[in-house]
Amino acid sequence: MPDLLLLIAIILAALVYDFFNGFNDCANAIATTISTRALSPRHAIIMAWVLNFFGAFSHTAVAATVGKGVIDPQYVNLTLVLVALIGASVWTGMASFSGIPVSVTHSLIGGLLGAGIVAAGFKIVVMRGITKITIAMLVSPILGFLGGLLLIVVISWLFKNSVPRKLNQHFKRLQILSAAWMSFSHGMNDAQNAMGIITMALVSYGALATFKVPLWVMIACATAMGLGTSMGGWKVIRTMGSKLFKLQPVHGFSAETSAAAVIAGMSLFGTPISTTHVISTAIMGSGSSRGLSAVRWGIVRNIVITWIITIPASGLIAGGLYFIVKLLS
Repeated sequence: MPDLLLLIAIILAALVYDFFNGFNDCANAIATTISTRALSPRHAIIMAWVLNFFGAFSHTAVAATVGKGVIDPQYVNLTLVLVALIGASVWTGMASFSGIPVSVTHSLIGGLLGAGIVAAGFKIVVMRGITKITIAMLVSPILGFLGGLLLIVVISWLFKNSVPRKLNQHFKRLQILSAAWMSFSHGMNDAQNAMGIITMALVSYGALATFKVPLWVMIACATAMGLGTSMGGWKVIRTMGSKLFKLQPVHGFSAETSAAAVIAGMSLFGTPISTTHVISTAIMGSGSSRGLSAVRWGIVRNIVITWIITIPASGLIAGGLYFIVKLLS
C-alpha cells in the first residue's frame, strides 16, 4: 500500500479508536451521575461530550508521551502504527460490547508494544517511558481508592448531624460539578492518545519535521471522542454506575472528585493513565466506607482480570497482525 494511503488509513483508524475510547469511557465521566439521577442520560452525555472536547485542547503533554515515550520513533513505520491501532480498537470494542470497563489507554500501549517488538525487537521499547507508565498504572488506582474513601469519610464527619435525604439532595447538585470536572480531566488524558498516534504517523511520513500536534488533529480527535461519548456504552455505564456499588449522590460526588483530581494531576505530568482504573477504584473506595460487603467484589474481580490482560491481549492482536503483514509482503 502506498505511504499516502497508509497515512490516511492510520488517521481513520485513530479516529475509530478515539470513537471507541469515548464509547467505553463515557461511563467514566457520567455513570455515577446517571445512576444517582443527578442528571438525565441525555444531559449527562451532552455535558460529557462538550467538556471532553475542551479538555482535549488543554495541553498535549500526554500526546507527546504516547507518540515518543512508548516505542522509539526512529524504528516506527506506518504499517506498525496502523496495526497497533487495529489491535487496540479490536480489544476495546470487544470489551465495550461485553459491558466490561477496560483501559483504552493500555489497549493502545499494548498495541504499540506488540507491533513494535515484532517489527524491530525489544530495542524499540523506550524503557524510561514504559517505567513512567507502569508506575502510574500501579499508583493511580491506589490514589483513586484512597481518595474516594478519604473524601467520603471527611464528608460524613462534616455532615454527621445532617438528615441523609437532605444531604443527598445537596450532593446531587454538587455531583453535576464533579462530573463536569471528571469529563474535562478525561479529555485532558484520554483524548491525547489518538493525537499522539496521528502525530507520530505524520512525523514518520515526513509531513511534520518535529513532533508537534497540529490543530486539525486536536479538533478531529476531540470530535471523534465526542461522537463515541454521545453513543454511550450503556452496558459499561450500568456496570460502573450500579453493579459495583449502589451509589448515593454523596458517594458519586466523592468518587468523581477524587478520580478527577488524580487524572488531572497525572495529565499535567504528561502521564497516560487508565481513567477507567481510577474512577473504578474511586467508586470502590467510596463504597467501602459503608463496609467491604457493600462493594460487589465479584464484579470487581472480573474488571481487575480484564485490566491485567489488556496490554498483552491487545499486544498479541497487533503483533499477530504485523507478523501476517510481514509474511504477505
